[in-house]
Amino acid sequence: MELRDIEIFLTLAEELHFGRTAARLCLSPARVTQAIQKQERQIGAPLFERKSRTVRLTPVGQQLRDDLRPLYAGLKHSVERAQLAGQGITGILRVGMLPANAYDLRAYWDVFRLRHPQWRLRVQSTQFSDSFATLRRGDIDVLITWLPIDEPDLTVGPVLLAEPRVLAVSTGHELTRRTSVSLEMAADFQHPHSDTPPDYWYDAFIPRETRRGRTIERGPVVRNTEEAITLAGMAEIVVLFPAHMTRYWVRPDITYLPVTDIGPLPYALVWRSDAENDLIRALAEVARDLGPLAPEG
Repeated sequence: MELRDIEIFLTLAEELHFGRTAARLCLSPARVTQAIQKQERQIGAPLFERKSRTVRLTPVGQQLRDDLRPLYAGLKHSVERAQLAGQGITGILRVGMLPANAYDLRAYWDVFRLRHPQWRLRVQSTQFSDSFATLRRGDIDVLITWLPIDEPDLTVGPVLLAEPRVLAVSTGHELTRRTSVSLEMAADFQHPHSDTPPDYWYDAFIPRETRRGRTIERGPVVRNTEEAITLAGMAEIVVLFPAHMTRYWVRPDITYLPVTDIGPLPYALVWRSDAENDLIRALAEVARDLGPLAPEG
């Protein structure tokens, strides 16, 4: 099986959609289909169940995915390390961002690069629906996420920022007649739901109850910020966000309202305890030296 075909298979195993797989890999859907059919002929069994609207891995496909994923990741990493070694780079630190304000954190990136020119820093966005899995698989080395985190295999490092909360509502929503809102008011409307564990972590982002004990109803399941904000723009839900969203996700169909009765949401560095290394410790040291980001305004 060729390396490109392995990449196609693993991407389709993640996306479970031929069109999205083709777009992600900059290929035609026909090329994706041909690669999968070729692999199935070689193996002698179907790798995917294809129905009119769904694509699922077969048991054989699941086994192949589980066997190939770490081998492919290791091969890619080895090739990349060799390429970087030729440039004098001896290590890469991959940082996954759940907040959208990577530019606000540039002081941490700049100091890290200044102190450690032999290492490369790579900052990338991460979907909250897959953030812990991405960290545990080793696809990223450090995750910047909201707190609390209480997982036995994860280490919580220094806090980088703590932001006030805003409520994203559709432009023209009845709440936009106000200049700010309370969580009690927001409880009159449906909020997004997530089926991503752990529950306590998502509950910190969108509480289950107001301070007075009113239930905050959750509606459609969302996997990422794009899905949540699109539903808010269509007036199907309202969404609690950290305040930097008012600068980084400006949309004509969204209005952000300050929320007055909920505390700031803290974000910190988190990493796998068994994967801690010099690069991770160096970034944590930079964060401790610089301290948390000053609040806007």
